[in-house]
Amino acid sequence: MTTPIGPDFIALQVRDLAASRKFYLEIFGFEASAHCPPGAVIFKTEPIPLALRVPLRALPEAGPLGVGLVLWIACADADALHDLIVKQGGEILSPLSDGPFGRFFVAGDPDGYAITFHTARG
Repeated sequence: MTTPIGPDFIALQVRDLAASRKFYLEIFGFEASAHCPPGAVIFKTEPIPLALRVPLRALPEAGPLGVGLVLWIACADADALHDLIVKQGGEILSPLSDGPFGRFFVAGDPDGYAITFHTARG
């Protein structure tokens, strides 16, 4: 059958891989995988791997990337992660709120991707 099964790997194309890698590690608190192919960084996320990569095609030189994309990332405690991101100097695009998937907030990355972090359901 040709029916898609679902997301299996997510990669965001970024303008500056080194700067974005540093931001995702230091500001968002992700952990990099030991195995990262050239031109990419893969983070230890479950159940679907998340990666940053050099562009496969030319990206706009200015403006936010990923407009229209809504990427939800589960975390242990949205309130605690929100406070850490603020402390580390990250940009909060939407404040802590309660929604359909529990407690969440939206933070921006260097390329303008809006990442929604939410408390994982037990």
